[in-house]
Amino acid sequence: METTPLDSQDELSALRALVAEQAAKLSAQEAEVSKRDSIIGLLRAQLELLRHRQHGPSSEKIDRKIEQFELMLEEIEASRAEADARSANSPLPELDDEPDKPKRRPLPDGLPTEELVYAAPCNCPTCGGTSFLKAADKVVQVMEHVPASVKIVRHIEKRMVCKDCDTTVSGEMPTLPIGRGKPGPGLLAHIMVAKFDDHIPLYRLSEMYGRLGIDISRSVMADWVGRVSVLLSPLILLIRAHIAAVDRIHTDDTPVDVLDPGRGKTKTGRVWVYVFDGSGYQDPTPRAIAYYYSPDRKGAHPADHLADFSGVMHADGYGGYKKLYGNQIVEAACMAHVRRKFHDVIKLKPSPIAEEALSRIGALYDIEDRIRGMPAAERQTLRQEYAGPILRDLKVWIEETLPTLPQKQKLAEAMRYALSRWAALSVYIDDGRVEIDNNIAERAMRPL
Repeated sequence: METTPLDSQDELSALRALVAEQAAKLSAQEAEVSKRDSIIGLLRAQLELLRHRQHGPSSEKIDRKIEQFELMLEEIEASRAEADARSANSPLPELDDEPDKPKRRPLPDGLPTEELVYAAPCNCPTCGGTSFLKAADKVVQVMEHVPASVKIVRHIEKRMVCKDCDTTVSGEMPTLPIGRGKPGPGLLAHIMVAKFDDHIPLYRLSEMYGRLGIDISRSVMADWVGRVSVLLSPLILLIRAHIAAVDRIHTDDTPVDVLDPGRGKTKTGRVWVYVFDGSGYQDPTPRAIAYYYSPDRKGAHPADHLADFSGVMHADGYGGYKKLYGNQIVEAACMAHVRRKFHDVIKLKPSPIAEEALSRIGALYDIEDRIRGMPAAERQTLRQEYAGPILRDLKVWIEETLPTLPQKQKLAEAMRYALSRWAALSVYIDDGRVEIDNNIAERAMRPL
């Protein structure tokens, strides 16, 4: 191909301008990449901070922020990958010595494996030879998604008639969950889990089934959900009875928006949770979670829920619980709530006194980390030996420090809160089955 010599100053100027323009575009793209990387780093740092603080009294709000940041990260990282793909740039290899870079995890064990074998040609493309030596195979493993499938199960109940007396005998067909609609138990279980655990609305489930060529309307699924709820009622009663029969539970409550029929608006209801989990001290009793709904937060509701319960109850400082404590129920307060109040002080401004309080509380949690999973008797012995003196020293330090502080400050409020609940905060020291905080109940609220 012949090239035309650049014999004019105008052409040289145009070429220089083009080079300068491309350089400017490249610089702008590099700046944009750098900006996105800094945003990703910032969002990751914020996520780590929120996850660290997730067990405080405002964990519901923090959960929502975490979801928002996760979505922002998804959009930014997907956009960056799309830009790399469009520009035909392969991503830079990650260095093994970069601790902040997420490492690629190995494929999980136990998954079904399908092998696709691509045979080598029988003739050499270079010389046409047909005699070969075996070389090492190139193996690439990828994880693939198998689309969901729905099948029809035909239940055939064989019948016969006795020749001697005309009695009809037949096999025994299992009772179907919903006779009229003909959905199988697996389909109903999938719909219930998708709606209540994965939070997928029924109209979206209807669209997902539509992509499989199956027409199940939202109203039909809503009818199934209602009927399954009735079928599950005996199981719910058994779970609640199991919770009432144990002697250690965690409780919490959270506001929920519910429809207010006739007004076209929503109103705020309340969900209460009661949890038994003895895995922290090797209790073989099955773990269980019971949820209750109420239209408001009156103390009469937990009193009704716990009418048959007797034992230790981990809870926050909600005033409605006070009438429950006495002969039947022993209060165990939450050290995480105390810790959160000192954290709130540091959020406003640096405070060496609040830092000291957090350090002392942190020493208590260090002990809990070391004894988690031990039998209850061992936990009790180690707590009495190591955590008891730290807790007593913390109380003395707070009592000595509090009078020296302005009483209207948040720091003084945090100390008064701790002292007002000190007996309940100390229950866990002398009972290896009691936890230091109420995080078990707060974790049970997260799916909501």
